[in-house]
Amino acid sequence: MYNLSLHEIRKGLLSKKFSSLELTRCFINRIEKFCDLNAFITVSADLALESAERSDKRIADGKSRGLEGIPLAIKDLFLTKGIRTTAGSKMLENFIPPYESTVTSRLLGAGAIFLGKTNMDEFAMGSANVTSYYGRVVNPWSRDKKLVPGGSSGGSAAAVAAHLCVAATGSDTGGSVRQPAAFSGIVGLKPTYGRCSRYGMVAFASSLDQAGPMTKTVRDAAILLKIIAGYDEKDSTSFTEEVPDFESFAGKSIKGLKIGIPKEYRIPGMSEEVIDFWEKGAALLKDAGAEIVDVSLPYSKYALPAYYIIATAEASSNLSRYDGVRYGFRAGGLTLNEIYENTRAEGFGDEVKRRILIGTYVLSAGYYDAYYIKALKVRKLIRQDFISTFEKVDVLLTPTAPTSAFAFNEEPQDPITMYLNDIFTVTANIAGLPGISVPIGLDKLGRPIGLQLLAPHFREELLVQVGAALEEAANFPSLKEMGR
Repeated sequence: MYNLSLHEIRKGLLSKKFSSLELTRCFINRIEKFCDLNAFITVSADLALESAERSDKRIADGKSRGLEGIPLAIKDLFLTKGIRTTAGSKMLENFIPPYESTVTSRLLGAGAIFLGKTNMDEFAMGSANVTSYYGRVVNPWSRDKKLVPGGSSGGSAAAVAAHLCVAATGSDTGGSVRQPAAFSGIVGLKPTYGRCSRYGMVAFASSLDQAGPMTKTVRDAAILLKIIAGYDEKDSTSFTEEVPDFESFAGKSIKGLKIGIPKEYRIPGMSEEVIDFWEKGAALLKDAGAEIVDVSLPYSKYALPAYYIIATAEASSNLSRYDGVRYGFRAGGLTLNEIYENTRAEGFGDEVKRRILIGTYVLSAGYYDAYYIKALKVRKLIRQDFISTFEKVDVLLTPTAPTSAFAFNEEPQDPITMYLNDIFTVTANIAGLPGISVPIGLDKLGRPIGLQLLAPHFREELLVQVGAALEEAANFPSLKEMGR
């Protein structure tokens, strides 16, 4: 039963084919069995079992809620009251939040069971889950030659792919839900900026961060999104936009929809197999009744540099709160300045320090106009590019990443090359658009490849509709079907 989709498990629980307690024990056993994947930082087994018993009673009494008794994994970036939240860092190694994030609060309110907190790149800064203070996560698609699962939500991606949970939460600042979903052969949905509350999420870049579901199927992502979406008065950036029944769009015909293929997403250095699968995806959607339209997004080539200016600037500001005084790790020192310096030197990893330094530089007096203000202007042009293009097409189809997952010993050694893993995903964050990654097939080495769909603001139902059609046509195998 562990390899069933969320909507299948929901049916099984309600029909009493199995209990939440049986299901939860099954996943806890699998987490222990596959601990070498390092997908979890904290496992809350006792709390999960207690919650499962309560859910079984609610189901028996006919008081089941939307996710009653369903075991989920939570990225270790969401504050969970009474459960350690580290953000993959030494700085928050022993932090126990006194309150619950809005996203996790809504999941708990729907009856979900929390199995634990998943591993991630430190403070969500990374594209391969190699910067975590708690060690690297292993992609379950190949454990002999260890592959990265993508990042920063690599722990959530690995947990879903390896059937260590029914589904998981992730966060997406520049592709951190979609890119690991592509590398790990699962579905990852990044909602429109402001669709889901950021209250209680450890901040990386406040104008870019967005929570999103990571699941086995598009329909499962729609189920979770319906629950976590919606206005929150605790978050000044959340919108009052109506939340539709996203699940009802899974299975709807896509006949007559226009699918845009942006020419700028064909870049030097892309894997030929990624290009082939991109063309295959377009052909599958055409066979399903959609119209394929070539489009142009001329400013998208500036998205990656603009992103790394805006994101690092906001990170520099957000991470200034970790000073060793108020909470978190604290190093010794004879003066206040020494405490600050020692705490930040010892408490942050190399990648986080690099981004803080870049962000501080672009915000400094001599460079603010030359870099940060210019990046904001480019952001506006990129956003307008998409708005104009969506007047001609309903959704866009692109690769999620330029390559499939790479092995630990194949990872880029210079930061710039590593940053290029996000080249196709950062545009959605810059423009605030919703996007979804759907697995399309396996390359010659047996590594998953995903395709990305982008839709206009607050049109996630289009992502579900087209994503489900692509998923059905692609018929991607799960790890269980591959015998792993």
